[in-house]
Amino acid sequence: MTHDVVLIPGDGIGPEITEAMRRVVEATGVSITWHVEQAGAGVMDEYGTPLPQRVLDAVSKVGVAIKGPITTPVGTGFRSVNVALRHAFNLYACVRPCLSLPGDGSRYHDVDLVIFRENTEDLYAGIEFDPGAPEVAALAGLVDQAGLRPFRADSAISIKPISEAGSRAIAEAAFEYAERCGRRKVTAVHKANIMKATDGLFLRTVREVASEHPSIAFEDKIVDAACMGLVQDPSDFDVLVLPNLYGDIVSDLCAGLVGGLGMAPGANIGTSCAIFEATHGSAPDIAGQDIANPTAEILSAAMMLEHLGEAEAAEQIRAAVRATLAEGAVVTADVRRALTGSAEGAAGTRAYADAVIAHL
Repeated sequence: MTHDVVLIPGDGIGPEITEAMRRVVEATGVSITWHVEQAGAGVMDEYGTPLPQRVLDAVSKVGVAIKGPITTPVGTGFRSVNVALRHAFNLYACVRPCLSLPGDGSRYHDVDLVIFRENTEDLYAGIEFDPGAPEVAALAGLVDQAGLRPFRADSAISIKPISEAGSRAIAEAAFEYAERCGRRKVTAVHKANIMKATDGLFLRTVREVASEHPSIAFEDKIVDAACMGLVQDPSDFDVLVLPNLYGDIVSDLCAGLVGGLGMAPGANIGTSCAIFEATHGSAPDIAGQDIANPTAEILSAAMMLEHLGEAEAAEQIRAAVRATLAEGAVVTADVRRALTGSAEGAAGTRAYADAVIAHL
C-alpha cells in the first residue's frame, strides 16, 4: 500500500533534517508518495505569507503531513505557522513522548513520559490587543463594571479562552492513550488555585473524564509544583495532560530530561488530520552546514508511520536510532559532546542518517 504524505521542509535546518528523515523512512520499504509544499520565511516574497493557501489545501486533501521547523519572529512579524496550522485543522492534541535514549547526555537514564497538550485554546488562541486599542478601553470598562482590580491604561491585553469542549477532548485523548498503551497514571497540570475560572474549568473537566476511566490512576498538580517534581523525580509521572501554554513549557522541560529538543518528536492530532514535526526550532545559525541533529525529525516520522498503520516500520526506525546512538561511532556534535565532552569526531546530518539506515 502506498501512503500519501505532505512534506513541508520548513526553513533554517528544516530542509536538511527532513531530507534525512525522508531517506530513513524510504529505507524501511514503506511506500510513500511525498507531496512537497513550501512554507516559512522563504516564501514570504512570493506569496506575501509564510503559509500559502496551497499548503493548507494539500494538507486538507491528504490528511497527513510531516514538517520541518519554521522560523517564528519574536515580538513582531507574522504569527507562528505552527499555531496557524493547528487552528486551521483543529489539531487539538499535541502529543510529545519524552523517552531516554542512549547518549542523550541527561542525568536520568529511564525517563518515559508522554505529554498531552491542548493545542488550540488558552493564551495561544491569538486574541491580543495592543496598548491604546479600542478593545483595551472596552475591556477596562468591563473590568470596572465588575468591580475587579483595574489594569494600567497603557496595557497590552491577551485573552485566555479555555472551553469545556476543548478540555474534554484533550483529557479523553490522554486517558484513551493511557488505556490503549498500558500506562499507569494521568496527571493534570494546572494553575487553578489562581485562575479559578479558566484553569478551574480545565481541572473540573479532566476530573470528570478521569472518573470515566477508573482503571487509570489520576492526580492533579499545580504547574510550578509539577515542574519541580519532574526535575526531582520524573519517575513519579507517566502521562501528563495540560492546557496549551503550560503544555508548551512543560514539554520542553521534559525534553531537557532526555537530552534536549534534538531528541524530542511530536505529533499534532485532530479528528480528520495529523501533522508530525520535530519540536525544536529552525536554528538558522547552523543551517546549511550539515551539522544538525535529525533524531527528533526521524522519530516524528516513526510516530507518523504508526499513525498510518505501519507499526513494524515505526519500531524498526526507533530500534535503529537507539542502536546508532548506543554505538556512538556516528553521531552529531550535540550527541558527541554529551558522550565525551567534546564535539571532536562528530558526524554530519547525512552521515548520521546513513548510520541509522545501516541499522534498520
